[in-house]
Amino acid sequence: MTTPDPATSPDNAVKTYRYLRLAMPTLVVMLFAAIAIEWGATGRRCLQESISAYYYTPAQGVFVGVLVAIGVCLVSIKGSTDLEDVLLNTAGIFAPIVAFVPTPKPGSCRSVPEPLLDTAAGVSNNVGALLVMGTVALVVAALVFRREAANGQARRALGAGILVTAATIAVGAVAFFAARGPFLEYAHYVAAFAMFGPIVGVVVINARLFGEARVGPGASSMEVYRNRYTVIAVLMVAALVLMYGWSLLVGWVHAVLWIEGVLITLFAVFWSVQTAELWNTLSRGARTRR
Repeated sequence: MTTPDPATSPDNAVKTYRYLRLAMPTLVVMLFAAIAIEWGATGRRCLQESISAYYYTPAQGVFVGVLVAIGVCLVSIKGSTDLEDVLLNTAGIFAPIVAFVPTPKPGSCRSVPEPLLDTAAGVSNNVGALLVMGTVALVVAALVFRREAANGQARRALGAGILVTAATIAVGAVAFFAARGPFLEYAHYVAAFAMFGPIVGVVVINARLFGEARVGPGASSMEVYRNRYTVIAVLMVAALVLMYGWSLLVGWVHAVLWIEGVLITLFAVFWSVQTAELWNTLSRGARTRR
């Protein structure tokens, strides 16, 4: 009798995906815990103007570590469609940049003096290392692409991912080496939008796929999108538009803090909901094929 190899067990693959999904809301809890501890140390009336500004506080290690870990999770998870896979990869690529290139607005609310480290030197080191890693990953992906020649769908998805990654690395490298000043000033914001934009797209795709599986073919768009994933996507967009608009009207100092907080919370809610839905399967595509 042949003993099955546990490394190739379908159950282990399902558990791996389950833990990757669970990791993201768990990491968000750790980020919020670090910010709450720092908030307690500074006093309840003293808040940074953004979550990103907590980079300049004792919460820096958790802030950077959480974003890098989330980036790895996003890239590792295979989307149910080619488009979802590209969006997950794009969000995952930009997450470390959000971490490594801090907001240029350090704020004034911290429990200890601002670190004396040279931020520009840190960005130079960290982003340089990220570009090296990205280039190596691109070469490995290209080698895998050659081996996927027999599988047309997998080849197309991988090819799209390689193109997005190559374009991101190329644009990032040019900006990093040729325009260091503007890069330090704006890269954090560009990366944040480039991370959360695709995430909203991922939520919308999940709303459509979940709705189509629930109501069946021939249903109207209204019926398809009447589900919890649509609610999450709408709340994400509404939070950004309404809170930013309110800040323009009344000069709300902590608008960015609350926008980031709500978006990150909804990000965690999305992955929690999807984890529960796909608890015993890899993806919707895998469930459909069974």
